Amino acid sequence: MANILSGLTVIDITQNVAGPFCSQMLGDLGATVIKIERPGHGDDTRHWHPPLWGGESSTFLALNRNKKSLCVDLNHPDGQKIVHELVEKADIFIHSLKPGSEESRGLGYETLSEINPSLIYAAISAFGDKGKMKNKPGYDPLIQAYSGIMSLTGNEGDDPARVGVSIVDMATGMWSLIGILSALHQRNQTGKGCKVANSLLETGVAWVTLQLSTYMASGNLPRKMGTGMATTAPYEAFRTKGDQWAIIAAGNNRLFKNLCAALQMPELVEDPRFESNSVRVQNRKELHRIIEECTLGYEVDDLVNLMAEYNVPSCPINTLDRVLRDEQVNALALIKPVEDFRVSDFRMVDLPFRINEERGNLQSLPPLLGEHTDEILSSLNYPKETLEQLKSKSIIG
Repeated sequence: MANILSGLTVIDITQNVAGPFCSQMLGDLGATVIKIERPGHGDDTRHWHPPLWGGESSTFLALNRNKKSLCVDLNHPDGQKIVHELVEKADIFIHSLKPGSEESRGLGYETLSEINPSLIYAAISAFGDKGKMKNKPGYDPLIQAYSGIMSLTGNEGDDPARVGVSIVDMATGMWSLIGILSALHQRNQTGKGCKVANSLLETGVAWVTLQLSTYMASGNLPRKMGTGMATTAPYEAFRTKGDQWAIIAAGNNRLFKNLCAALQMPELVEDPRFESNSVRVQNRKELHRIIEECTLGYEVDDLVNLMAEYNVPSCPINTLDRVLRDEQVNALALIKPVEDFRVSDFRMVDLPFRINEERGNLQSLPPLLGEHTDEILSSLNYPKETLEQLKSKSIIG
């Protein structure tokens, strides 16, 4: 894993979540990532707290390992010149600047691809780089609302609810990574770079693919389903003792029969209201009531174990403290402790895939603001006197 992208250099002008998640994964795969930040301020997520972890933003720490921090004022011609010099030798350039503002800073695709024709140029925006909303700023909850995700989240009758994780932001980072890796494959064949464009809105609309297809087929707007799914039942959460919850997903007739056997309710299999998935969907509420009357008699772990005996997919609804302690999560070694870091008891969530049983490569831990400015610019043959002059003008930091 450490060598997959080694030798590649990434210039990263992103902040918040989507772009940094993308560039962190490139670093995990072995690329050298130079994160360009504003002097004196840095990535906005450095200031997203509480909580602080060892005096630093836990959000920043989660998204910025395997990077070097270089502070440059992109609004100053001398700062733009530094980026141009870095781009000459870079392989990938990622930015999340508002469409149009990158060009005003001399960082547009046409300019940088002329400097380096083999450059993979990746642009991440909120609403895309076309249309009347292209210059509007956007964050994860705005796009969850605008793309329709929020209209589908929660229980029927509830106020609008955001999906609890930054699903649009992080998926945008993933889609950008997929685009970049595809572009690298093309470059290996042609020697030419290209532009990869992705936006939070495109990601949000992609997430509702199934619901859009259902609406286009039926003309009926999907409604909020809580933990359930509109096309199959029972496929949702059920209460257990102690106000705990378990998900039971009996997604076909065989699994429904197994569920009924486990709960000692074989009569449900022959009940005309529940004899096939289509009628179970129509009678979902009554089916849920009958099953939950039974599940309330079980401790959540006992119920999940019973489902396992009968090969019915099920699991508890875990809180994050249970996730950290979970035997299966720990068997996968996904949450990795890190020793000898300035933040004590630091742990990170590793790459969620393995190649030949290896996950990502921890080249370096999240950097302090401007930690590598002198190192990077010295590699570009900037003399010490010039560095001091640029610092005195706050062009670098």
